[in-house]
Amino acid sequence: MSQLQLAKAINYSESAVGMVETARRKPKVDFVKRCDDALETGGALRRLLKELVERELIPDWLDRWRIIEEQATALNWFEALLVPGLLQTPDYARAVFEKSGQPASQDIEAQVRTRVERQQILERDEAPMFVAVVDEGVLHRAIGGPRVMRDQLLHLAALCEARSDIVVQVIPRDTGAYAGLAGPFVIATMDGDEFVYLDTALYGQVAESADDLAIVKRMWESLRAEALPRQASLNLIKKVAEEWK
Repeated sequence: MSQLQLAKAINYSESAVGMVETARRKPKVDFVKRCDDALETGGALRRLLKELVERELIPDWLDRWRIIEEQATALNWFEALLVPGLLQTPDYARAVFEKSGQPASQDIEAQVRTRVERQQILERDEAPMFVAVVDEGVLHRAIGGPRVMRDQLLHLAALCEARSDIVVQVIPRDTGAYAGLAGPFVIATMDGDEFVYLDTALYGQVAESADDLAIVKRMWESLRAEALPRQASLNLIKKVAEEWK
């Protein structure tokens, strides 16, 4: 089918078809849907578009970690500033992306969808054991406003109450200095091996050397020792949630 024939079939201009075909313009969902219908692909182009958009949103340095995260049997996550990404509500994630300082050209809604889809890791039949340690400041930091914060904290509480394999522990804000304040990290266990993900403002890094693992695992044990027990943490999360009104 020529560009002109396809353009007539989908009711777009020939120039629009040509620009998409030569990668000078990213196609809109409506364009792709019409192409699927005209070419009788059974939705193949829409599936391909979704895959390519997700790939574009995920930096190359995150590809390896995403594979590890998807196959992990256990995830131990520390955050001092934000709710861990796999536990964020869409509104909370959107507020984080909106204030991230990224270029205006970035599609925030697509980033939110990608983050929410990553959370399916915790919903599969053999979900990883997920333990998060967060600073109490995370509960009090106004991300997106009172309603967003209340919904986010109630979401955390509901997950912890409904699932024995999801644990969130809180380090009280009067603790003072403690290990981990230098930045967030995640320890993943996969097929008996362990990996560490270290996040920065510019990029992330996957570490797996014995020395690096030993350092981060010591930090993790220290953080667990500083944190409130599971039930006390849950009570605190629910208490602060009711304060966000």
